[in-house]
Amino acid sequence: MYKKIHLIVLDSVGIGEAPDAEDFGDTGTHTLKHTLEAHPNTLPNLAKLGLGNIEALPGVEKTENTTGFYTKMQEVSKGKDTMTGHWEIAGLNIDTAFKVYPDGFSDELLEKITEATGRGIVGNKPASGTDIIEEYGEHQIETGDLIIYTSNDPVLQIAANEEVIPLEEIYEICEKVREMTKAPEFLVGRVIARPFVGSKKGEFKRTENRHDYALKPFGKTVLDALKDEGKDVIAIGKINDIFTGSGITDAVRTKNNDDGVDKLLEVMDRDFNGLSFLNLVDFDAEYGHRRDPEGYSNALKAFDDRLPELTGKLTEDDLLIITADHGNDPTYTGTDHTREYVPLLITTGKDLDFGEINQCGTFSNIAATIAENFGVDYETHGQSFLKELK
Repeated sequence: MYKKIHLIVLDSVGIGEAPDAEDFGDTGTHTLKHTLEAHPNTLPNLAKLGLGNIEALPGVEKTENTTGFYTKMQEVSKGKDTMTGHWEIAGLNIDTAFKVYPDGFSDELLEKITEATGRGIVGNKPASGTDIIEEYGEHQIETGDLIIYTSNDPVLQIAANEEVIPLEEIYEICEKVREMTKAPEFLVGRVIARPFVGSKKGEFKRTENRHDYALKPFGKTVLDALKDEGKDVIAIGKINDIFTGSGITDAVRTKNNDDGVDKLLEVMDRDFNGLSFLNLVDFDAEYGHRRDPEGYSNALKAFDDRLPELTGKLTEDDLLIITADHGNDPTYTGTDHTREYVPLLITTGKDLDFGEINQCGTFSNIAATIAENFGVDYETHGQSFLKELK
């Protein structure tokens, strides 16, 4: 039905606690509602698509005649991290949760990293990325040690000053650590390079040279199915990292949310047949984990302001899907993701009977819909909603 599908993941923009939120310690969470309560903003363009019809949200009016289809989706996989959410969107059910490291990593792993890199290690605890470089940044400059830290996600993050350890060496170190942490006893979902600059406390700032080294998906995704059938799969932002290039035909790097929208607008002008897949990471990385509702709310407003640029480019051959991969309520305790429903907003340049569609019992309904649209052979536990878009 559509030559191009554009899929945008608003990283962490959840829409209320999932039925199993208590199992994850996330009872009462609601990223969108609590963010907009804490720092009011209006989101008129998302409202037009139907966002305020999914849930009552401050500053997001309920719309009688929407310009999009709307519902919400529930995650079935055993996790609330970025990889799990994106892999489920692409058709997989992750039934064994990735390991997390609330007490830091084992001495055995740290010794292996030191032996392989010739560098000492500081940190080794769950922490905010900005806090830990404030704590150890000056030490790192003086010694050349690696700042290693984690979170409640299955990640091992390595921070280093770009002026002390060259960027290419930081990446090489992360590649070595990625290989080590494929072993079952050390398994992590992602190793993340976190370069920063600055010479003293109060001046340290993470750069845009972050790079994620993820595990390869455990099974075939709809991206693989599209690529195998000769379709285009254009990854924008950290999508290529999340899928380790699997099923990707072209990768476009981005610096931030605004740059991500710019890059998607450029991709929309291309003559291609297949999927463009964009992650807008700032909601999560810059504001959710840092528990900054004001910044989060303003980022939502900034995306809403630019949404007409995207919808204005849609033709009858284009389908735009906007969703999220988990929650990250910036008003909640801790710094972790939150187990929530995610919104699903869909629109096109066609004149259709827009309105509510059936709630999705898994994120993988998106994968099933993409597969049906392009007529590719792909089996997933999700159910296509393509026939509802009429």
